Amino acid sequence: MPRPLHRGVSGIRVSGNSNDFWDAQVKDKTEKVLVTESGLASDPLSVGSPRSRHRLTMLCLKLSLVVIVILALTESFWWAISISTSSRGHIFRGYRRLQEQLVSDLWDIGELSLCPSRDLALGYSDGNEYERLCGHGSRQSCLVLPPVNYKIPLKWPTGRDVIWVANVKITGQEVFSSGSFTKRMMMLEEDQISFRSASLMFDGVEDYSHQIAEMIGLRNESNFIQAGIRTILDIGCGYGSFGAHLFSKQLLTMCIANYESSGSQVQLTLERGLPAMIGSFNSKQLPYPSLSFDMLHCARCGIEWDEKDGIFLIEADRVLKPGGYFAWTSPLTNVHGFHRNKEMRKRWNSVRYFAENICWELISQQDETVVWKKTTKKSCYNSRKPGSGPSICSKGEDVESPYYRPLQNCISGTNSRRWIPIEERVTWPSRFNLNKNELALYGIHPQELNEDTAHYKTAIRSYLSLLSPLIFSDHPKRPGEEDPSPPYNMLRNVLDMNARYGGFSAALLEAGKSAWVMNVIPTSGPNYLPLILDRGYIGVLHNWCEAFPTYPRTYDMVHAEGLLSLETSQHRRCTMLDLFTEIDRLLRPEGWVIIHDTAPLIEKLEL
Repeated sequence: MPRPLHRGVSGIRVSGNSNDFWDAQVKDKTEKVLVTESGLASDPLSVGSPRSRHRLTMLCLKLSLVVIVILALTESFWWAISISTSSRGHIFRGYRRLQEQLVSDLWDIGELSLCPSRDLALGYSDGNEYERLCGHGSRQSCLVLPPVNYKIPLKWPTGRDVIWVANVKITGQEVFSSGSFTKRMMMLEEDQISFRSASLMFDGVEDYSHQIAEMIGLRNESNFIQAGIRTILDIGCGYGSFGAHLFSKQLLTMCIANYESSGSQVQLTLERGLPAMIGSFNSKQLPYPSLSFDMLHCARCGIEWDEKDGIFLIEADRVLKPGGYFAWTSPLTNVHGFHRNKEMRKRWNSVRYFAENICWELISQQDETVVWKKTTKKSCYNSRKPGSGPSICSKGEDVESPYYRPLQNCISGTNSRRWIPIEERVTWPSRFNLNKNELALYGIHPQELNEDTAHYKTAIRSYLSLLSPLIFSDHPKRPGEEDPSPPYNMLRNVLDMNARYGGFSAALLEAGKSAWVMNVIPTSGPNYLPLILDRGYIGVLHNWCEAFPTYPRTYDMVHAEGLLSLETSQHRRCTMLDLFTEIDRLLRPEGWVIIHDTAPLIEKLEL
């Protein structure tokens, strides 16, 4: 029988030898659900356990070592001064400050978790400092604690427009001093950052979205859906204002941006309750299959599209569906500035010619914004002049599971059976109910999808019956606060760690919850991500033995059905403790974890 852990105690208690977990041979198929709540502080060890006593002993030993080191340093203090010069002291202290800041930044992004994700801005000259560098060094089962003054985010939709300064890595000075359009329009109000709809920023984004729609030939952005546009990849998204506006039009916008040690675009976008993840394609492909998005958007996103022989545009083309749109806003595209700057004109011509050579049609150009449309006809590539553009990828290079593979200088997706123009696809919201012929493209029978849909409808009702009394009636951390108004939504950012066909996302939507779901397809299992994306949802491939590309305290709920069984069947280099340490990093304080798996595995978690 499902039962929550004691409220007020955060994290997941794990006992026993975690290294034996993945090697267990589970034969009992009985399913069980575990629901746990995350709190403001995390400790996976129960008080008074042998491991706790061992930890206390180690703490005493460490304190003794500190005392010895202090005595030794005291005796050598004057000797050190006598051989050191003032300049050397300054250099050493400066180096230590840089080192400590770097360690702090890596700690915050989850360096301590499963597979270290290191974004070291050191020693690179070609932009690779922003790339994902994953090593196989030792892992530490440590927990990332929230800031002392952390506050629970405001409920949606208020939380979309107002966030707490203490929850994000940006200071008031950075808000005021930034030169970007989005940051300038943010309003700092005591301990809050406001993105209120009454601000000039909102009006500017609305006008900007309307302009792009008109450039495509639509009346306004509300007609994006009728034009076949549902999912948008926003590259270098600022703080998500473009996606926040389009969300009201039933459009789902995924923000990707580089890791930043402060003032993170991704972190603030997620704090507002909008889809985002750390991502860059300076040298690696994004973890999305080919033909993933209906539109790509780049507004002063920092990508130099004319560099590296157009390889960044090739990657943009790879993830763009046939007939999809690429909207780019940059001073480089401003035709009125060409007579003043020959270099800008040269760079713009380079991008324009390359776009033509990959069969993009220039739809419109206004001020600093230009919109291209990707071809819907494969014959266009064969009609090009020999040597005028990149070749078509071979079947061996054109894969559906590009998990951070090196960038390819060939055109992908033409070998896929999913090459269907966006205009020919069923529009949203009918898109998530694919017909028999469409499901055949993914090797799935309609009965399988119907069973998955029915299963998650039932599961959502069960989950909400467990959570609602805890969240909406007698929540111990909100005494006296009234229950939220319908649709009773305190869940906004949801992570599905083993999404399969995207049924959990579909069930939440049908239940009337204004939540978005990051559908994750583990690299250790079957790849259903193309199906999820074609249904009109968003998702990503991920190896759960590595840190997820996001900041700490990202999600209100983490859902994992069948993930433990999937990982158990694999010979993994990570342990159960590694996995749940990462889950703890991803969860916001007072967030919830739902684990649905076989009874023996759930019982291991309850110990």
